[in-house]
Amino acid sequence: QVQLVESGGGLVQAGGSLRLSCVASGRTFSRYNMGWFRQAPGKEREFVAEIPRSGSKPRYADSVKGRFTISRDNAKNTVYLQMNSLKPEDMAVYYCAAQGSMSIRYDYWGQGTQVTVSS
Repeated sequence: QVQLVESGGGLVQAGGSLRLSCVASGRTFSRYNMGWFRQAPGKEREFVAEIPRSGSKPRYADSVKGRFTISRDNAKNTVYLQMNSLKPEDMAVYYCAAQGSMSIRYDYWGQGTQVTVSS
């Protein structure tokens, strides 16, 4: 079992920045691929970014490429999402998720953190 707790959300003006953090419980964080997803009101949850266990070759949704950066610190059991040049369309609840090495889907999810972008 992995428990995930996100933080760092808040209200920011368009063009501003926020950094989200997600802390995982347990001692096997380094074995999980980690991802960020988001869900806006009335919309389905969508993929934002993911980073493999090694930390190399992260992957991004086209809508955030060049503006968001995902990173991880395995020593701190933490994954980050640095969000720059925020747009009103980035406003959503952001979720952290963990995928086991033998899994084809994300198995564990955090409770989410709200990001609000004012225009």
